[in-house]
Amino acid sequence: MDEALQVGVIGLGMGRHHVAGFNAHSQAKVVAICDQQEDRLAEIGDQNNVPGRYTDAAEMIAEENLDIVSIATPNTFHHAYTLMAFEAGAHVFCEKPMAMNAHEAREMIEAGRAADKRLMINFSYRFSPQSWALKNEVDRGTLGDIYYARTQWLRRRGMPGFGGWFGTKALSGGGPLIDLGVHRLDLALWLMGYPRPVWVMGSTYNHIASELARQQGKAFDVEDMAVALITFENGATLELEASWAANIAEEELMQTRLLGTKAGLLQHNVNGTYDFEATIYQERDGAHYDMKLRPPVPGVTSPMAHFVDALLADRPHIATGEEGLIVMELLDAIYESGAKGEPIRIQ
Repeated sequence: MDEALQVGVIGLGMGRHHVAGFNAHSQAKVVAICDQQEDRLAEIGDQNNVPGRYTDAAEMIAEENLDIVSIATPNTFHHAYTLMAFEAGAHVFCEKPMAMNAHEAREMIEAGRAADKRLMINFSYRFSPQSWALKNEVDRGTLGDIYYARTQWLRRRGMPGFGGWFGTKALSGGGPLIDLGVHRLDLALWLMGYPRPVWVMGSTYNHIASELARQQGKAFDVEDMAVALITFENGATLELEASWAANIAEEELMQTRLLGTKAGLLQHNVNGTYDFEATIYQERDGAHYDMKLRPPVPGVTSPMAHFVDALLADRPHIATGEEGLIVMELLDAIYESGAKGEPIRIQ
């Protein structure tokens, strides 16, 4: 393909990373951006020489001839903008979580199929050399059959934009579960091969952030911590924990552990940073054997580059809408279980 794919990005908070990611590809070009904050629109537009600048997403989608619409808005707008993009004949790259609930997610998938256009979810924690190295080990059978996993993203105090849309349920759909937990949940499910969930038992809490919001006079009506136990059709079990506020030693704790019949693995962040270490734990000839994974791994790209490459080569991409739907079904079930105080069966 001689001409670069034309990309439009909606929402320039997280979306500024989308702009950079797509523009880094030699066969993609961000030609239009949209944000309601005109100063941010001018800043990102000037930095990246973007000709099309809009404060109305529907106008951008209608007026620009886009191959890809990249959506990085508050969660409540993902569904509507995705449907608009498909109607206009564009593929969609959407921030996580893909929607406010599983019903919206299903409609997004159906609309993409009807338009014969693709939908990719920005599950970005898959797209590191280390995560790919772990996936390669799992896929080659190093762990054997995975029967247990635990995945966490816990912050001692770390509420994004406290008082803003992240803490407003009508805009976000939830708190740290839907903001942080979704990343570690997808990573664990991806490594496990996305087994089909059956039962969910979840709890949500808001003991710390609600009091801080009251003291500061800020809006906050979501959870500050969520936990869940998920069982799968293949008999495996997954524990999930996510918090913006918890009385723990670490400022930021991210880890994913998998136990298999032949080996186990652990990926964790180092000293509260966004740098990670990963180790596989085995037994060889009756002795314990620990193997640290040392990327790089060939072929690892950014999520945006992966999507562009898949479209240009007409080959499947990962982080599909169907996988995003499974995540949304689990998020819905965790919130429902927490509200009802009982296990929820995934239909």
